[in-house]
Amino acid sequence: MKSTPISNKLNIVILAAGAGKRMQSTLPKVLHTLAGYPLLRHVINTARLLFPNKICIVIGHGGGMVREAIPDDDLIWITQEQQLGTGHAVMQALPHLDKVEQTLVLYGDVPLINIVTLKKLIHATNNKQCALMTAILLDATGYGRIVREMKSKTIMAIVEQKEANSEQLAICEINTGIMLLPNQYLHEWLPKLKNSNAQEEYYLTDVIGMAAKLGIEIASAQPINTWEVMGVNNKRQLAELERIYQKGRANELLEQGVKLIDPDRIDVRGSLSCESDVEIDANCIFEGTVALGKGVKIGANCILKNVTVAADTLIHPYSLIEDAEIADNCRIGPYARIRPGTRLSSKVHIGNFVEVKNSQIALGTKANHLSYIGDSIIGKGVNIGAGTITCNYDGANKYQTIIEDDVFVGSDTQLVAPVRISKGSTIGAGSTITKDTPENALTLARSKQISISGWKRPTKRTNK
Repeated sequence: MKSTPISNKLNIVILAAGAGKRMQSTLPKVLHTLAGYPLLRHVINTARLLFPNKICIVIGHGGGMVREAIPDDDLIWITQEQQLGTGHAVMQALPHLDKVEQTLVLYGDVPLINIVTLKKLIHATNNKQCALMTAILLDATGYGRIVREMKSKTIMAIVEQKEANSEQLAICEINTGIMLLPNQYLHEWLPKLKNSNAQEEYYLTDVIGMAAKLGIEIASAQPINTWEVMGVNNKRQLAELERIYQKGRANELLEQGVKLIDPDRIDVRGSLSCESDVEIDANCIFEGTVALGKGVKIGANCILKNVTVAADTLIHPYSLIEDAEIADNCRIGPYARIRPGTRLSSKVHIGNFVEVKNSQIALGTKANHLSYIGDSIIGKGVNIGAGTITCNYDGANKYQTIIEDDVFVGSDTQLVAPVRISKGSTIGAGSTITKDTPENALTLARSKQISISGWKRPTKRTNK
């Protein structure tokens, strides 16, 4: 569904400065990946769907690494030299926030927030109101509580866990941290924040109390799914969100008519598009951009990255395919590896323990067993025998092997590039071919066979 702009006066500030100590990692928290992309990348992609005037990202810990990982030109990067709380973080963005606009505050470690949920929050308010994204949790431990006036249910304040009394701790409505605030108020309130609290930090949530004291209406909205507002503080939470995300992708595929043998065991780490009658077995991983044509079947435990597969191709289990184009009616694997730069035409067979790299293989050619094909152009109707190797590397440079149409290569053959195997050639098994071959001829390249009489096999020594 195409998104349309919500407001032409919307700024978005994404807080991404935290160290993430509980991740037990030297990698900045927002660069840990979910579905193959950094947490921060998910948030940025969702933010863009609102078509804001600007997106400001507040970074701190590992800020250089964050900017290097996300080199987008349209982002405004702001460094929070000392991490003194969420209020202090947004304060760093004030010079970039026009007083007549609104600011939506998001978090770089809350990756699954949905665009529909954000639109709910924005529609709950107008330019004169503040708005909070709240949620109801049976166990609200660790979250700030939403304090409402008893009768009117008007939001009066947000109280952080460490500042809450026993009555406030019993509240189940929590602050998700996501809020929409008029910039004119941010410019007025943020400089007034105090850090006289248990954390000695400047809480952004304190501006809600300021708004309530001035009689400013504070709207609220709740997410469609609670997990949308779940943050990542440790590897366990990251794993939980990964499974939630993948379950959602699996449900989308099922609704599109894809047959998933086990919806709980599929990982889509990018874009996966499927035509009709596609079947995917358990434990398959799809990375980057993958497109599967009509009737494609993917066996168990396969990994496909940046691959197009045309109609009725069968990929047997344990095959790895990367940066390749596979035409229709091919048969791949099991245990095949198709490396970058490979293009297979229709009805090509690449069998078990065959590796293909940077090669073009034409109609109906087969390499069914235990072979390496690298930097090659192979014609139609070729048979590559078991154990064949294209020797494409001399230790310094790569060279090309050309095999023309209707060639038969016997087993255990080495083709030393650069070399051309001409049309209709037959290569005898066990040959090492270093020169171009003539058309329609049998070519052999073996050393003379000899027998040594009286030779005895070595015997195993015994320790006395």
